[in-house]
Amino acid sequence: KMSGTKNKLITSCVKTVSRKDGYQCYVAMVETLKNRINDGLIKTDDVGLLIVDEAHHNSFHKLIGKFKNAAVIGVTATPFSSDINLPMRKNYEELVVGEQIGSLIEQGYLAKPTNWRYDIELNTLKTGIHGDYTVSSSDELYSSPAMLDLLVHAYQEHSMNKKTLIFNNGIFASRKVEETFSKLGYPIRHLDSKTSPAERADILKWLKVTKGAILTSVSILTTGFDEPTIQTIILNRATTSLTLYHQMIGRGSRRLPQKKTFSIIDLGNNTDRFGEWNASIDWQHVFENPEAYHEGMSSKTTYQAHQLPSEMRSKFPNTIELSFDIQAAHQAALNAGQKAKIVMRDSIRQHALMCADNSTSVKEALDLTSELDKEIDWRIKQYGKCLGKVTKNYTE
Repeated sequence: KMSGTKNKLITSCVKTVSRKDGYQCYVAMVETLKNRINDGLIKTDDVGLLIVDEAHHNSFHKLIGKFKNAAVIGVTATPFSSDINLPMRKNYEELVVGEQIGSLIEQGYLAKPTNWRYDIELNTLKTGIHGDYTVSSSDELYSSPAMLDLLVHAYQEHSMNKKTLIFNNGIFASRKVEETFSKLGYPIRHLDSKTSPAERADILKWLKVTKGAILTSVSILTTGFDEPTIQTIILNRATTSLTLYHQMIGRGSRRLPQKKTFSIIDLGNNTDRFGEWNASIDWQHVFENPEAYHEGMSSKTTYQAHQLPSEMRSKFPNTIELSFDIQAAHQAALNAGQKAKIVMRDSIRQHALMCADNSTSVKEALDLTSELDKEIDWRIKQYGKCLGKVTKNYTE
């Protein structure tokens, strides 16, 4: 529009597009455009240029094929498809790499982040059909008293009185966050994709004008949202999506004359999985070798090797760390010149503390021990493997 190009927005109200309209450019959401083309209401043969925003999304894959005679330009900050079976190189022949985030920070275009990480046990999280962690397992973990206490602690330590945006994976967890912070007297509101347009506008206006406001959100505000006064981003979730990781943190990176830095609080081991948000990435290598990059990220998710049942999380809601790495503890004991049996002693102590922290009486604590039977069996077998002196039948 600013360049003087005559353009038209294709909304749900626009049913057909005629050549006689005289427009040089059309703008549309992917689903609207796909429906009009499939219904035969829009002809694509004469289109010479197709520009795709957020080009990493898989939803554009089939749509691009409709434009047989068009040159295609895809724009994205993270040229890595979330679906390893549909790499971007299948639709794009060449990658033109822009400035790295670190360079944009040095040039004064983006605020500099301070990263605060907490080592979170994610063993109870389950992966869905699209590759990311399920809402149900995330809600169960992040709505637990232990995680809510940790969230409050992290906020009080690193974001007190700062305008804060909290990202969650599920509505239930986000509502729990709102409830917890409200009881403590902090200014907080909740926003998700089901919030009405009027209420959403009211919440975003409140966020803009309220000093120290906290907004907890779900499946929204990762794109198309710009509030430069955000001072802290809290990732109250884990994700396997590199793009989502960058989008969430990016909401706090806008620089203002009075805002040269912002804080990141990571409660999902996301930094360990993807690296620092402002670290350099060889995007050309990622574009050409997406399988290798995906495998490298997957190898960092070591906690999936021993999946704990989600039921255990519900039985021990006041405990953050449910697992105990027998092999790592055994190696640490050897390095310290200690006897191997100290590993089982520490394992027993951890289980005893779990039972004590999640009960109000000795009887309740003793009853909880039965919930640990399978985990105890697994740990003993791991210990046996470390010793290397037990029979093959036993270790199996």
